[in-house]
Amino acid sequence: MHYDYILVRYGEIALKGKNRYRFEDRLVQNIRNVLKDLPQAKVTKTFGRIYVELNGSPYEIVIERLKKVFGLISFSPVKKTGLELEQIKTTALEVIEQLKPIPKTFKVETKRPYKLFPLNSPEVTNEVGGHLLRNIQGLKVDVHHPDTTVMVEIREEGVFIYSEVIKGIGGMPAGTSGKGIALLSGGIDSPVSSWYAMKRGLLVEGIHFHTYPLTTEESIQKVIDLAQALSYFSGQFKVHMVPFLEIQKEIKTYAPESHNITMMRRFFFRIAERLAERRGALSLITGESLGQVASQTLESMYAINQVVHTPIIRPLITMDKLDIIEVAQKIGTYEASIRPFEDCCSLFVPRNPATKPSIKIAEKAESYMDIDQLVEDALANTRVITVTPHSKIKAKDLLFTDIKVFTK
Repeated sequence: MHYDYILVRYGEIALKGKNRYRFEDRLVQNIRNVLKDLPQAKVTKTFGRIYVELNGSPYEIVIERLKKVFGLISFSPVKKTGLELEQIKTTALEVIEQLKPIPKTFKVETKRPYKLFPLNSPEVTNEVGGHLLRNIQGLKVDVHHPDTTVMVEIREEGVFIYSEVIKGIGGMPAGTSGKGIALLSGGIDSPVSSWYAMKRGLLVEGIHFHTYPLTTEESIQKVIDLAQALSYFSGQFKVHMVPFLEIQKEIKTYAPESHNITMMRRFFFRIAERLAERRGALSLITGESLGQVASQTLESMYAINQVVHTPIIRPLITMDKLDIIEVAQKIGTYEASIRPFEDCCSLFVPRNPATKPSIKIAEKAESYMDIDQLVEDALANTRVITVTPHSKIKAKDLLFTDIKVFTK
């Protein structure tokens, strides 16, 4: 099939009043990001419409990319033609003949923003409809429940004709609601929570805590691959890789085993908050689901929350595990998440973790530690990677370099 443009439609942006242009501009940039490797595809915004001009780019590939752009509710492959009536009729016939199977019933709808066009909307509809009926055997008009609707949009720069409406992912354009730091493990939940935050317009950066070499190279590769899966929805995904082994040693030295996970997560949150301050982020994002594991009881979350002041977003807090798995499969993170490689949390899970951890016990253990220095040392040795849909980053290249990459 040959199409000239993809017409994209957005939802909630239209409700933003005077701020609408800011949301539209961000959406245009996000579309450009996911099409970066298709330089011939041009994204344009005009008169409340956003178009992707294909210029020979395979429309099937562009459609698949657009299905992952937050803020789009639907889009249509479009053929463009001139302002002559015969051109319009010929192009409308081409559009409907490209549908497989060819519909049995149809209707034509015409919009005429270009008021200098000599025929009004009903006249164009009648002319185009009559041409289709004469040239497609067995085709009938059904204005109430047609198999397809042929849309004719007449603008000064040309006439745009289409019949398919493909559903988009919805939400808000990534980056229009501020920035958040997501605690990204190698499991199923945290990538899904990151995705939900991105869907509501947050620009999300990940932070991952590793204990290499106690945890394997493969466990870090999992995180890189999860970040790449998420990058398909935003064009890129930045991950801050934090070495946690020294802090882990301190926890094992001073904390009772039952409080290991609580202590770990208190440090996770401290480091993530300090990173958020440096990155201009106003929220932390976690994959916690109430009651799913010992560290996700209300008492545990309360004990962990005490060490930070930054708002914590928990998109999955009331979701069942099977629902989370279903989303993970849909967004393409599930297969990487279930690879059997341990992260630093699973490696240090106590035999009997506290489901109602004591803040006093945690604070007593922490009183023996130089918390600020431990946090600063972890951040100073953090490596930052930016993953795109087409990255080929390998964990071994990240782990065995002496270069420290921390962006202030």
